[in-house]
Amino acid sequence: MAESRKASRYIVPVAVAGVAAATIGLVPALAASGDPDLPEITAQQLIEKIAASDTQTLSGTFRISTDLGLPLEGLTSGLGGLAGGMGGGAGGGSSADPSERLTQLVSGSHTLRVAADGPERQKLTLLDGSDEYSLIHNGDDVWAYDSKSKEVFHEKAPADADAPGAHEGPKDQELPGTPKQLADEVLKAAGDTTSITVDGTAKVAGRDAYQLVIKPKQSGSTVESVKIAVDAANGTPLKFTLSSVEGGKPVVDAGFTKIDFSKPAASDFTFKAPEGAKVTEGGAEKAAGEKGAGEKGDPFGGPLPEGLEDAFGGFGPGLDSGKGGVNVIGEGWTTIAKIDGGAPVPKADEAPKEFQGLLDSFGDKVTGPFGSGTLFKTKIVNALLTDDGKVYVGAVTKDALVAAANAGK
Repeated sequence: MAESRKASRYIVPVAVAGVAAATIGLVPALAASGDPDLPEITAQQLIEKIAASDTQTLSGTFRISTDLGLPLEGLTSGLGGLAGGMGGGAGGGSSADPSERLTQLVSGSHTLRVAADGPERQKLTLLDGSDEYSLIHNGDDVWAYDSKSKEVFHEKAPADADAPGAHEGPKDQELPGTPKQLADEVLKAAGDTTSITVDGTAKVAGRDAYQLVIKPKQSGSTVESVKIAVDAANGTPLKFTLSSVEGGKPVVDAGFTKIDFSKPAASDFTFKAPEGAKVTEGGAEKAAGEKGAGEKGDPFGGPLPEGLEDAFGGFGPGLDSGKGGVNVIGEGWTTIAKIDGGAPVPKADEAPKEFQGLLDSFGDKVTGPFGSGTLFKTKIVNALLTDDGKVYVGAVTKDALVAAANAGK
């Protein structure tokens, strides 16, 4: 499981941007040419169309903008200091390591080129002026190249990384067998907590698309809406726009400016390290770093508890309720995970300065019947760390977190 998750850090960003395209959004200016006149379609029919899509090949260019609402300078310096103070710095790692470079996408605007040829070959290139950072998955190999530093990162991809069921847990059930069954399951899962509708059409990179809109019905969620543009001809999702109840810029807003569904050239996925480039082999280092994941005391080592997995779609690190002290509060869009750290947070004069710097850089002090703590805010996910060592986290408002902490006193 650890190997599969390790590979997914490198492969999934490319596959998502290409074949799945589930996290691609649309820059508003791209729709300026006018909305196409398309036949009416229901939400269920559109979900069926997405499920039936078998797009395996494409290439294109897109822009992605991310605004989490974080004070990123303070956060970056705080995390860097904390990692260094705990002995967790990169320490001679490669500047081409995807686990480091792809974090750039969590803020600002970026232009990327993408190509995909089935599950075995994908390529993503992050453009930064005249410099480029490329991530290539070709069969058994994952390569990354930073043209600025002339460094190369290489790692073997696990053989089952893209195999169906590679990320299934012991509680997984058989998937629906037809697009209609899948659409029925999606709408059933939405239940009373979610509204799913079709809201008009759009033009994305010259393609006609329907707009699927997903909204919480519950109050207390930080999510205002999720909008997905779906190619009217082949059902491929072309965009994804995630908006917060705080308003302002979308949390994620990106979109294809060009897209071609023909098969890319095989040469697009070949890579040879340039002469004189520093090559770092990542397999042994990563395996050593992940040794012990999921052992007792590691709250992120196992599968998500059933309720939390439903709420977050089965993505992200595991939270083992048996080993990490995690309890799930609420349901649907207002689900909160309560994690009991088992020990009080160190006082200011006792905590390492790096840790205190992190708290001060983007945390707000809050109080209530539960006591006192620090609130960490983004536009979507908020977390409350109480002084007695409990953590309440979810895509919910500050008031919802404080209410949960008060109830759990």
